[in-house]
Amino acid sequence: MNFKDHIRDIPDFPKPGILFYDVSPLLANGAAWKAAIDALAEAVRPHKPELLVGIESRGFLVAAPLALTLGIGFIMVRKHGKLPGDKIAHSYDLEYGTDTIEVQADAVKPGQRVVVLDDLLATGGTMAAAISLLRQVGADVRAAAFLVELTFLNGRDRIDVPSLSLMAYDS
Repeated sequence: MNFKDHIRDIPDFPKPGILFYDVSPLLANGAAWKAAIDALAEAVRPHKPELLVGIESRGFLVAAPLALTLGIGFIMVRKHGKLPGDKIAHSYDLEYGTDTIEVQADAVKPGQRVVVLDDLLATGGTMAAAISLLRQVGADVRAAAFLVELTFLNGRDRIDVPSLSLMAYDS
């Protein structure tokens, strides 16, 4: 299946000059969405994860059904203040300013094998921050996986684990 047939290009979103790759049509097509999850399962399975991690918020849409398919658990990395209980935080630099992400302190057992997922890899900053945060709580981060990768932004260069994507755009 050509998954790109189910991605919508939206020019000038969220601001002028940006071409947004919208995964909503993929999510809305049951057969295509199932095929995408099955393809990701085949790509992720060799890394032997015990737990999948979704990055807020579209990463949840990818990681949760994939975890069900693989028969393993799922946890969330969220923006500051969105998780209950004891949390571990990690702040990282953005183009203009900083951001903070968190994970629940007891969500990962030390040495637990994890794969981190998001819908799209652009510059790699958020994924690199999530990997750093997960290592801080003792995770063995085996890989990062995405539906879409914008290769022209070189996001893989910021990620020090194997990166998997179903679709790549060169511009």
